[in-house]
Amino acid sequence: MDEAVVEDRKIDQIIMDWEADMSQQDVLEVSHQWITTQNFLTQRMVGLQRVAESSLTIEPLEE
Repeated sequence: MDEAVVEDRKIDQIIMDWEADMSQQDVLEVSHQWITTQNFLTQRMVGLQRVAESSLTIEPLEE
């Protein structure tokens, strides 16, 4: 996320990494919601008020 505002504090960039056991269907549903839902992040993240730009990259974990 670029140019985020969290609790009235401006942040240049936020990068989130997480590992979770998700089925391929769950990953597809999350990515579809991210793309099609306006304010997808601000509706789900406490304190996040604004995001200028965001992107979603889904990569398989290395075993």
